[in-house]
Amino acid sequence: MSVYALPAAAEPAVPLAAGDNIDVDVLQGVNGLADDTTWAHGFMEFMGEYGLLAILAALLGIAWFRARRRPDHDVAVAGLVWAPIAAVLAELANMPLREWVDRPRPFLTHPDVTVLVQGKEDPSFASDHALLTMSLAVALLLVDRRLGAIAVLVAVMQGFARLYVGVHYPTDILGGFALGALIALALSPLALRALLPVVRGVESTPLRPLVVASSTG
Repeated sequence: MSVYALPAAAEPAVPLAAGDNIDVDVLQGVNGLADDTTWAHGFMEFMGEYGLLAILAALLGIAWFRARRRPDHDVAVAGLVWAPIAAVLAELANMPLREWVDRPRPFLTHPDVTVLVQGKEDPSFASDHALLTMSLAVALLLVDRRLGAIAVLVAVMQGFARLYVGVHYPTDILGGFALGALIALALSPLALRALLPVVRGVESTPLRPLVVASSTG
């Protein structure tokens, strides 16, 4: 556990004040849990940075295994190919947004925040981790509802973890969720239209097992 040192160029630090701002209040409530759960710091730091993204990758792998056995395997596989593309597009869309909003990380202006992940000095809004996980989750939800529902829960856990480790405000998380979900949903029809011919083309090559299981009719 450590409290991030305020850089000299940053605005003067102010303590967290309950009731002044709901964004700060929620951050204080979640991040305050770190003070009483020091035994979980290493786990939450790993999960917030890498672990939950790895779980989503595993869910996508399971979904691909299942999609190859579906009658509409070409559509399902194309939808899963769209998932990482949507995540990349969401990240690209967030780059100018972050620079335009230019919101400092919460620990740069609030010295009471317990920071478990050091070195985060880029703008805070919107959260990259939140938009990546939610774009992947929503794209997966469009293909496989059961696994997609689990993925959405993983994305929500990702948002909680980013508050716990003290690197984002709640509205950073919500903004990331909204941007990731919007891109995954809004561009999905166009993406499937573009990806389906590619997937069907792969199905007619020696790479056919990537698209359809051998036992599928």
